Amino acid sequence: MSPVVKLHATDGHELDAYVAQPDSKPWGGLVVLQEIFGVNRHIRAVADRFAQEGFYTVAPALFDRVERNVELTDSADDRQKGISIMQSLHLDDTLKDVDAALRYATNAVAKPAGVVGYCWGGTLAWLSASRLAPAAAVGYYGGQIPQYALEDPRAPVILHFGKQDSHIPAVDVEKVKAANPAVQIYWYDAGHAFNNDTRASYNEKAAQEAMARTVTFLNRHL
Repeated sequence: MSPVVKLHATDGHELDAYVAQPDSKPWGGLVVLQEIFGVNRHIRAVADRFAQEGFYTVAPALFDRVERNVELTDSADDRQKGISIMQSLHLDDTLKDVDAALRYATNAVAKPAGVVGYCWGGTLAWLSASRLAPAAAVGYYGGQIPQYALEDPRAPVILHFGKQDSHIPAVDVEKVKAANPAVQIYWYDAGHAFNNDTRASYNEKAAQEAMARTVTFLNRHL
């Protein structure tokens, strides 16, 4: 099977998705939600890593409603392009695309799938937990999560943040914790995007710790 499949949202939109499968029969399904750089080399590598852990992993191309085949780097021009595309999307439409990926992964493994997201995708993972029906959700440094702190997750959630993240004030994260005491929030001695090994902010120790916690959490709930 090609690693790229077509997903179909409930409004008829068709989008691409990268699929990574484990070598043996998958026992859980997972959706990986991109940063603002598209389904690029890093996101595909993240999906491959989760496949190694036994998850049938789907990474939807959430920019397809604006522009297809978007793969950006962390350069200033690419960052601005990614922000522009993200801002031109309607949140409800993007969540339809996330839902399409969740349904695809769920059908593949015949039980509810989970979701994990990074940066923009981290916020989408949080909103998936409150507005969609994943089995579990994991958010990495989702900067807009505090904006939606009062939404009530309907699935188990854990969140990862960096103590040196200049984009996400700790006081805002505390608002999320105060509104949702059941949500486990983990802090790392790292900055923003500490999981992305293609960026200068990558922190190997933090990335490994967060991954271990994420896999343990997903093993428990998927």
